Amino acid sequence: MRAVLLLGCIPRLHGNTHNGPRSYARRAATRSNTRSFAGGITLKFPETPSFTGFFAPSGVEATVHDLTVIDGEVPADLDGAFYRVAPDPQFPPLSGDDIWFNGDGMVTQFRFSKGNVSLQQRWARTDKFVAEREAGGALFGAYRNPLTDHPSVAGEVRGTANTNVLVHAGRLYALKEDSPPVVMDPHTLETIDSKFDFGGKMTSQTFTAHPKIDPRTGEMLAFGYAAKGLCTRDMVFYTISPDGEITDEVWFEIPYYCMMHDFGITEDYVVFHVVPIVGSWERLEAGLPHFGFDRGRPVHLGVLPRGGRAEDIRWFSAPTCFASHVMNAHNEGGLVHFDVPMAKGNMFPFFPDTEGRPFEPHEAAAQMTRWTVDMRANSDEITMTPLADFIGEFPRIDDRFAGLKNRYGWQLVQDMTKPVDLPGGRSASGMMMNTLGLIDLETGETQSYWVGATSSFQEPAFIPRPGSTAEGDGYLIVIENRLAEMGSRLLLFDALQIASGPIATIALPFRIRQGLHGNWADAAALRAAA
Repeated sequence: MRAVLLLGCIPRLHGNTHNGPRSYARRAATRSNTRSFAGGITLKFPETPSFTGFFAPSGVEATVHDLTVIDGEVPADLDGAFYRVAPDPQFPPLSGDDIWFNGDGMVTQFRFSKGNVSLQQRWARTDKFVAEREAGGALFGAYRNPLTDHPSVAGEVRGTANTNVLVHAGRLYALKEDSPPVVMDPHTLETIDSKFDFGGKMTSQTFTAHPKIDPRTGEMLAFGYAAKGLCTRDMVFYTISPDGEITDEVWFEIPYYCMMHDFGITEDYVVFHVVPIVGSWERLEAGLPHFGFDRGRPVHLGVLPRGGRAEDIRWFSAPTCFASHVMNAHNEGGLVHFDVPMAKGNMFPFFPDTEGRPFEPHEAAAQMTRWTVDMRANSDEITMTPLADFIGEFPRIDDRFAGLKNRYGWQLVQDMTKPVDLPGGRSASGMMMNTLGLIDLETGETQSYWVGATSSFQEPAFIPRPGSTAEGDGYLIVIENRLAEMGSRLLLFDALQIASGPIATIALPFRIRQGLHGNWADAAALRAAA
């Protein structure tokens, strides 16, 4: 294994921070929770759950060749790259503490070729990242609250590019839903454009972290919420050609402002779920978290015909619940099916209930559920049908079936029957996502793989087997958080035989910080990026 590690090494910087003008030189601090600066000043990350243990900031930018396969074998014909991103703050938070979601985007690429795997890891150079690096400390305040920022950055884009990363039309997009896309080089991870606007055709202030690629057309379908400004109900839906050009936009308003994190597509429709994780300027002015769960509001499902306009959207409603990520959606004529992990109550303890009720873990247990609406009926009801007994989140499919009727779905599972052998039972995610799950939607059968009492999983992604077109014929790739030893491994599974365990276990030379989302790009997509 040959490696070049750039462990937080930053040249001498000059500028103003919230503490006044200072000149700082950051020293490498790869095994400590402290970042040191010249002038006798030490800025220390807080000893809170978001910044300690497996959640401790990493700050590692690296190039590592020929990772060691410690068990099994990497298929020799696997040719492409797995990209994923994690929040990884370069400086301690301005507010003294913050939630994990607010870290700077650290993008990792695992490149597969001829049975070998290499690794690159780089921060996305957002405007926020560059301004703070020049200043030598944090300038931007609490998660999505510009009222807490240093005056020198008032009105600046606050995006961190830390939520999702994918390749389309030769571009590597690093995404955060409160800001424009950041475009990076898929080969070098160099930041090319920190506020990409599709040649001026993107008129919204925001762009989703969960765009969908239509496997039939090659189009990227996307949206932006709070599209005309923070806490507004304005949304826009974009159709982006296989060449990366915006070809259509549809503006509309949602029933109330909320975290519109994900959505679904079908052959004939686009589907938006409005769930009461709500925010307001009043909350920000009071210093409350940007979002809170409002149990008094219903959920809504908006269905927009593909090629339709705002007046064509139809809204359906149901009693309050929680649903964030979307496994898939499809339609059978006018019947529209929308598959999500759904919980009775709030799943985000860092966004407390608006009425002050304490977080209730048993109400946060999410079960894969199908929401069905009938575009031909007079009723605006949503029918909700459980699909499996798994409790968990982060669903994935074979992306070649996005928007089509899929048979297979994978997800992270919290198996409460399995032991946890960690001090205090702490995990990297707050929930012990200790199991991979596979759901066969045709037969109802499930498979699972438990990773052990001292590990958890990050979100998986599907890799098609080269030359195969059959659904599910391929691999599942996932990072294992080795919590007891503060390390990481990369695991590769036969996607339809996950219960048999990984077919390859790949050693990683440093801890990969808990991430959010990622995607596979095959060799053809990478050649298009040349």
